Amino acid sequence: MAKKNILFAAFEATPFIKTGGLGDVAGALPSHLKNDEFDCRVILPLLSSIPEEYRSKMKYVTNFEVQLGWRSQYCGLYTLMKGGVMYYFLDNEYYFKRSQVYGEFDDAERVAFFSKALLEAVRYFAKNFRPDIIHVNDWHTALVPVYLRELYNGDPLYDPIKTVFTIHNLKFQGQYSMYVSGDICGLHGTPAEGQMNHNDGFNFLQGAVIYSDAVTTVSPTYAGEICTAAYGEGLEGLFQSRRYKLSGILNGIDRKNFDPEKDKALAVNYGPKCIEKKVQNKLALQRELGLEEDPDIPLFAMVSRLTTQKGANLLAELLPEFRERRMQLAVLGTGDYLYEHAIADFAYHNQSRFAARITFDEKLSRRFYAGADVFLMPSEFEPCGLAQMIAMRYGTLPLVRETGGLKDTVSGYWDVGNLANGFSFKDFDANGLRSAVDLALGLWNDQKDTWKELQNNAMGMHYGWEESAAKYRDLYAGLL
Repeated sequence: MAKKNILFAAFEATPFIKTGGLGDVAGALPSHLKNDEFDCRVILPLLSSIPEEYRSKMKYVTNFEVQLGWRSQYCGLYTLMKGGVMYYFLDNEYYFKRSQVYGEFDDAERVAFFSKALLEAVRYFAKNFRPDIIHVNDWHTALVPVYLRELYNGDPLYDPIKTVFTIHNLKFQGQYSMYVSGDICGLHGTPAEGQMNHNDGFNFLQGAVIYSDAVTTVSPTYAGEICTAAYGEGLEGLFQSRRYKLSGILNGIDRKNFDPEKDKALAVNYGPKCIEKKVQNKLALQRELGLEEDPDIPLFAMVSRLTTQKGANLLAELLPEFRERRMQLAVLGTGDYLYEHAIADFAYHNQSRFAARITFDEKLSRRFYAGADVFLMPSEFEPCGLAQMIAMRYGTLPLVRETGGLKDTVSGYWDVGNLANGFSFKDFDANGLRSAVDLALGLWNDQKDTWKELQNNAMGMHYGWEESAAKYRDLYAGLL
């Protein structure tokens, strides 16, 4: 039986380019989707920030013209095999030779070009790989299912193609004035112009939700949350009306990449069978950060963007109270200046027990995962979250707010006792975070055996991409 073909479309993917979690997903999931039944290939823009070590190995295939509104633009098609996955790259220096991936003045035109060029490119590799499903991600590729049905309807090459749209962060929807619909996107006079009208503006993400055959988010809980006013970002009515094709599939982590037994960034490698070696990483991290070297004082860590969404406001509010407790706290990340300054200033005046590194350092983050006893994620909302899964992999107990993927992955001690793999709290306020921290401190001080049991539970959690890929393949099979 011939394999079913999946074309996975994103604006970023590791190791080529990454600005956030989407890059991790697009870089890891496709290789796990491939099996005897499915082939999966990835298509990306040829951004100038892609390292030369990859650009130099790309093979030129062809070039063609892309009609975008009244414009006719060049597009080059390149390929590269990496990690057993075929990658297609679409080249246009006018759109993609930029200093940053997103945040340009003409992002609407850049992503519209990529979406249209992607569909045109199918003509040039269809002999070897005709997609049965195009899987698009976030608003940067949201026009693909719209264009497919509005501009390619009736073409026998395109009519059988199904589309899946995954929402990684609903806050970013691609909202522009209605002028964009015709002049930029070339959709003036089509049904899409009305379908994508939201609050007198043109909403890219809304179009994908309407036109795709299936819509997913990156955790089951978040799929339910976005149907409510609290999390729907103004589109909750749309999601309620499309609940029949909406589902949540939890992201995974690359267990080979995040492996405390082999991680070269750590002072000492360890695993479930020698978890007692983990304390050596704690002492090394305390030394590196200038904290008092003491294996018996619990070390809490936070690796995050310092924003309200990530709960940095709750942390900043509780810092004076944490000083009164026997605990250490280390923070790594950047974000809003208000929180950067508050956390860094507090750490400066309390250097033996508090440390702040207002930067992002990949290797240091791994030492945080390995060296901490508790990992803080007090998020206001979290579509999936990967850090809590990584923390558990390293035997560090996550302390999270019960929302989105955090609720789906962390079983709190309050709820399930010795079956827990971390700590959790419900309400997004300082009282909830304080209570959860105090619970963790009590367990650390008075129930060492229970603490070890929770550590073992955490390290026993899998959360690899294999489970996620299997659910996506089931979704694909249901559409074909």
